[in-house]
Amino acid sequence: MHRFALIGAGSMGALHARVLAASERARLVRVVEPDEKTGRAVADRYQTEWRPLLDSLSDVDAIVLASSTESHHKSCLEILRNDKPVLVEKPVCDTLSATEEVIQASESLGVPFMCGLLERYNPAVLTVRALLGTPVHFMARRHGPYAPRIRTGVAWDLLIHDVDIAIQFFGGTEPIRSTADVGFFHPSSAPDAEDTVETVLAFDSGLATASASRLGQRKVRSLVVSELDRLIEIDLIRRDVTIYRHVSHDAVTDDGRGYRQQTVLEIPELITAREPLATQLDRFLDLLEGKVDAAAERASILPAHRVVAQVLEQSRG
Repeated sequence: MHRFALIGAGSMGALHARVLAASERARLVRVVEPDEKTGRAVADRYQTEWRPLLDSLSDVDAIVLASSTESHHKSCLEILRNDKPVLVEKPVCDTLSATEEVIQASESLGVPFMCGLLERYNPAVLTVRALLGTPVHFMARRHGPYAPRIRTGVAWDLLIHDVDIAIQFFGGTEPIRSTADVGFFHPSSAPDAEDTVETVLAFDSGLATASASRLGQRKVRSLVVSELDRLIEIDLIRRDVTIYRHVSHDAVTDDGRGYRQQTVLEIPELITAREPLATQLDRFLDLLEGKVDAAAERASILPAHRVVAQVLEQSRG
């Protein structure tokens, strides 16, 4: 059983704590959180210890890093230099150069590293990846209400998920072009933290558009993937998939009634209804046990980070 320390006990950290505590392959031995009230509450809930600071790592095998994005760069490098594998919440860092430094450190030190691009493990996404043929158009919308606790802009916080899925759906290749624009609207946002972003990504075989906003009045997480002969809708919140096929068909009765076309609708049964965070943890545990190629996992992280960095650079002139 792999011994874990969790760094960060906020909203996402608490979810990680629950999943770690429930795993038959992991044991949560420590919660690291500067805020005593928050840290102790999570630690007590899962009958483990709380510490305010990351100190000795000699009694743990791996780390889940769920602290603020601003702390990721320093924490990742410290953990990797202590020869401990890391599962870090997305993004790895809030600049491309910092992310590249962390991934390079993981590679040079030979320490497994994984980024929590959680939507990869959504049951609906897993189902569509298994049945997808050749997509030509991808549309994503990720909108929700304002969350004051999130200090980064929506590109790193939200858009990165859909950029990553688009890259996966288009065969793992990065787009050949990207264009975008951003909006700054909320008075409580940091000056350089965008509230909305609209982007278009051009791939060799198709086109992707993605919209991210934290100014919505309801939470929306939707994807639409078009192939030449079908359209696939994905609701990431409900975790369901609907497939549409347009069929031209002349069916006319003797009295002149009938129709010329129809839409065939399919609702596939999902491969798994398992919680994405638990599936992601299993992937990380497989990585620790050598069942997942560490170099391939590491290489899969950078494409979405590079695209988001390009989007921000282009949109800000």
